[in-house]
Amino acid sequence: MKFLKSVFKGILLIIGLAIVLLYIFDYDYILKGVRVVYLTGHTTAFIDDAKYFDNRLIEAENPQDWPKHKLYNQATPTTTLNEINDRLGTIAYVIIKNDSIWYEDYAESYSDTSKTNSFSMAKSITVTLLGKAIRDGFITGLDQPVADFFPKFNTDLGKEMTVGDLASMSSGLNWDESYSSPFSLTARSYYDTNIRDVILGLNVVEKPGESYKYLSGNTQLLGMVIEKATNQTLTDYLQESFWTPMESFEDATWQLDSEDSGMEKSYCCIASNAKDFARFGKLYKDKGAWNGEQLLDSSFVSTAIEPRFKDSPEYGYGFWLSNHLGKDIFAMRGILGQYVITIPEDNVIIVRLGHKRGQFVDKPFTQDFYTYIEEAYSMMAEH
Repeated sequence: MKFLKSVFKGILLIIGLAIVLLYIFDYDYILKGVRVVYLTGHTTAFIDDAKYFDNRLIEAENPQDWPKHKLYNQATPTTTLNEINDRLGTIAYVIIKNDSIWYEDYAESYSDTSKTNSFSMAKSITVTLLGKAIRDGFITGLDQPVADFFPKFNTDLGKEMTVGDLASMSSGLNWDESYSSPFSLTARSYYDTNIRDVILGLNVVEKPGESYKYLSGNTQLLGMVIEKATNQTLTDYLQESFWTPMESFEDATWQLDSEDSGMEKSYCCIASNAKDFARFGKLYKDKGAWNGEQLLDSSFVSTAIEPRFKDSPEYGYGFWLSNHLGKDIFAMRGILGQYVITIPEDNVIIVRLGHKRGQFVDKPFTQDFYTYIEEAYSMMAEH
């Protein structure tokens, strides 16, 4: 018994010492990560984690549901689609054709109004806010230097970094895009209580605007630029600029670093549903117009969904790009297989939300991305 007590005391001592060291070396955000992830039975970020963070409400002030297609839900999902949906935990799969809901299916306890985490699909939305800020005159254009808003970047390399470099993932910032290490900047940005300080601790170490390198810190800094330029929270600017005009059907939320700091995680973490996420696919498909109102300049839309760098044809400004099946495709993408896949030539939008994604076989996409497209076309071919 004395031995067990000694072991127990030793374990408590080690845990206590570890906690003290985390605070001393400014890694105490890891404790929040442990509480949010491991103590809720998960091993990584998950689609329902919004309730463990502070959030800001995006209100649906003029809700309108999508119309239903005349062939609504007459199609039968393919065997392959059923298999991948079961294996990867798909909770929403929606096909929108000719701006009408052609097919929709939900799993587990989720429905068409369930709010789940967008993860990095929010990057596309933050870049959309950039386009609106340019249209509104708050930002002069993609070539405006970031140093105009944050003078700390007025260095030899930093002064060359533009808002367009942030949007196209070519900033040259010394960000660590690691998803496995709890000590990475990606982990810190997810759980830290003052993300502005994290971002303003970065430096430009490579020449901006030269090549593509995916860094979530780019989009977070872009969000900070938009916030400063508009003198509004990103949530308020999103609501008035797009959520309301695009007649989103449900309220949504945007995760904050903390209530005190109140900064949206602009690189991720809008909680909404499949059909409201799909509205951004329609907006870009229709060249920035919504019901006859031009919300974004068509020139900005065209730029966003074309590759900036010839050697990186998979990315434009905030959107992933593909030519699968010989079609020009642009997509919003989240780390757990969240997709809004838009195929303008066929007037088709495919949305998939779920718990897991597939494996990378041929980058830049995991195999499931291609499967969701292929099976949608197989279903549509029968009707």
